[in-house]
Amino acid sequence: MQTLLVTGPGGAGRSTVAAATALAAAREGRRVLLLCGPDADPFPDPVPGLRVTPVDSGQEFRTELAALQERGAALIGMLGGRPLGTEELTELPGAEQFALLRALRRAAAAPATDLVVVDMPPLHQAVATLALPAQLRRYLTRLLPAERQAARALRPVLAQLAGVPMPAQWLYETAARWDEELAAVQAVVEAPTTRIRLVAEPGPAADTALRTGMLGLALHELRTESLVANRLVPADAAAAHPWAAGIAEQQRAFLDAWTGAGLPVHELAHLGRDPRGTGGLAALTAARDLAPGPVPAPGAGWTVEDRLADDGVLVWAIPLPRARKSELDLIRRGDELLVAAGPHRRIVPLPSALRRCTVSGAALTDGALRVRFTPDPRLWPRER
Repeated sequence: MQTLLVTGPGGAGRSTVAAATALAAAREGRRVLLLCGPDADPFPDPVPGLRVTPVDSGQEFRTELAALQERGAALIGMLGGRPLGTEELTELPGAEQFALLRALRRAAAAPATDLVVVDMPPLHQAVATLALPAQLRRYLTRLLPAERQAARALRPVLAQLAGVPMPAQWLYETAARWDEELAAVQAVVEAPTTRIRLVAEPGPAADTALRTGMLGLALHELRTESLVANRLVPADAAAAHPWAAGIAEQQRAFLDAWTGAGLPVHELAHLGRDPRGTGGLAALTAARDLAPGPVPAPGAGWTVEDRLADDGVLVWAIPLPRARKSELDLIRRGDELLVAAGPHRRIVPLPSALRRCTVSGAALTDGALRVRFTPDPRLWPRER
């Protein structure tokens, strides 16, 4: 099963393109599931082979918090607290992200489904949402390490000796359950069958947002499938109206630059109205070409180049297309490397060979950040 995540700069029509993509795939005979917002209704009439599932973040939040209260009822009572009633629970910031991730996990396991199309939030929010499972798992590992659970039998004794209560068992059980759920979502996000489709209206603002967003996607090793250039001025409109000709010329300049970047580009003309319903979505120019093709072979990703014989170093190549040297930063912390690219940050564990090296430099060349590691004589095996 394939998963296609549709996102792009705000106001570019990503929800419309997500619905048109689902429709195009269903008309090819695929069994398609579309995840969209709770208020979206792209298909008022049934479409064979297409199911639509709204994501209700408010209901997800109330259900999860109610379950958490139930599991921690003993601790809440011990502290003198009173559980909140379901009718008292109001959605908090960030609930939409978690609801979307849970819905994505459920959709990936949905039976009789060939393709899941997800209407994601705007690009900068989508990057943060997709990076969330790995980040939260790292926090849980640091704050509540699994090996601490082995000492749970000693907690009553330790509590008496220390004079303070030790963490309750339910805390570790809850952390383990969260880690399991996050791992399942992370597996879906990082699966080779999961790809991202970008939607943008060619222009300077969209170009800036795309560059920054694609930098974040590359940093988190999220694969981009294609770019949809939406709301292009039709040729006849450009010929009939001088003002339209100016917009079309600007769009074409950015479109040529995007096409030259090597990413497949779908062109959708502006209909002069908002596409609504099945008929409106089908009327989009080249809508039949929006159905995703076969999953390509995975790229090289982050690779370690062995240059010990020639230069005495190992080079970790990190693809960061369109990155600028001024917005990059590196920090080595133990066996981890923090990489910052513009507003995006990621902490990754070093491959085993690089853990026995020191960072000796870095350079941005040909769209990749190449970090040089020199073997530490104290840790590196000596030649016999």
